[in-house]
Amino acid sequence: MTPDVDAKQLADWDRRYLWHPFTQMQEWEQEPPLIIDRGRGAWLVDMQGRKYLDGVSSIWVNVHGHRHPILDRAIRTQLGKVAHSSLLGLSSPPAIALARSLVKLAPRGLTRVFYSDDGSTAVEVALKMAIQYWRQRHPRAGPKRTFLHLQLAYHGDTAGAMSIGGIGLFRDRFDSLLVPTIAAEPPYCYRCPLKKTYPACGLACVDPIEQILKRRHRDIAGLVIEPLVQAAAGMLTAPPGYLTRIRELCTKYKVLMIADEVATGFGRTGKLFACQHERVTPDLMAVSKGLTGGYLPLGATLATETIYRAFLGQYGEWKTFFHGHSYTGNPLACAVALANLEVFRTERTLARMQGKIRTLRRLLTPVSRLAHVGDVRQRGFMVGIELVKNPATKEPYPLTERTGHWVAMEARRRGLLLRPLGNVVVLMPPLAVTARELSRMVALVGAAIRTVTESPPAAGRRRRVRA
Repeated sequence: MTPDVDAKQLADWDRRYLWHPFTQMQEWEQEPPLIIDRGRGAWLVDMQGRKYLDGVSSIWVNVHGHRHPILDRAIRTQLGKVAHSSLLGLSSPPAIALARSLVKLAPRGLTRVFYSDDGSTAVEVALKMAIQYWRQRHPRAGPKRTFLHLQLAYHGDTAGAMSIGGIGLFRDRFDSLLVPTIAAEPPYCYRCPLKKTYPACGLACVDPIEQILKRRHRDIAGLVIEPLVQAAAGMLTAPPGYLTRIRELCTKYKVLMIADEVATGFGRTGKLFACQHERVTPDLMAVSKGLTGGYLPLGATLATETIYRAFLGQYGEWKTFFHGHSYTGNPLACAVALANLEVFRTERTLARMQGKIRTLRRLLTPVSRLAHVGDVRQRGFMVGIELVKNPATKEPYPLTERTGHWVAMEARRRGLLLRPLGNVVVLMPPLAVTARELSRMVALVGAAIRTVTESPPAAGRRRRVRA
């Protein structure tokens, strides 16, 4: 970009040439776009020099803050060697070293790493591995061509990942592309479909899943789950013991457990991987987002040795896993991912998080008491604040009123970047955020919620936000 291009010219080009994801472009073209120019730590700065706290870690990817010197240096060092070389028939030092490090840090029993490009493809890899595993390793176990997943789940936007998703807006219009799957109700304690209350419920939400497995286990290749938190569903947190029961059921009915740790991995829940809270080892685990500290796209699917060995054989047996991407195991991405893991170790990121997690829980208490906050869900640094029109009846705001959106716009006006999920305001700060920055984030969230939910209709809110 030439240095004489100003913010106005960039805004014009944006509206003329760009197509943004998950964005109604007719609305976008009528608004002045917020163009981020640079960042440092938990802060981002726009083209006019205005500063914003990054309240969602740049969509759940940033870990140690923007422009971390160790991560910056790792990319520069690798760039001095080679930017990319293929893993098809070749290898590279960063890809090898990163695979070794991931295996050492992952739940015990995951021993092999297959690289891809992002979270969706990491999940897609796991689905294909599961189907091929059963066909090659245990052909008498049944056809095993389908998957069991939770309603409201989101596992990505590729065809296979959409098939195991449960958010209608994201998948229904693409039905012709999707493979058949089986869905079960998720653990949603605030709106329990069984009308029960934890812990008196005795994890009754697991019983329907067992009934499905009992009837259909010969058809089911794997059960796919976001461990502990269904992120895009609105930060739905599973009750303690739920993940353990899922692991037990998968083992009992000979179904692979596939953990989607794309959102929950790399410290978001307070441990490096969410499965580690209940000492659960899945058969396959997909990771991405925080893998590179928020610097470059990279995905990985971790597998047990049992699954890996099902793909070994003579060339003519065609047991090879015929899947790959042009940028699989990109050396730049692997180098910064290695540096990311090193920062976790040297800066004791997870240990230092624990006090901040407690601080965040305390700061959220006043927010939970606001007039139109129905539920506040927190697991580590993953927070969902569910807004309701009537707290007594749990009546939601109509999605067409876009209450969560207006809260995010009001927060932006005050200097905090958020991205809501319908009526759920999401807060997911970088792990390196300071206690003071956390306090400011939560204060701004609370102020934005009060302004929007206690004000006149949306049209009035829109005029104020744009002013």
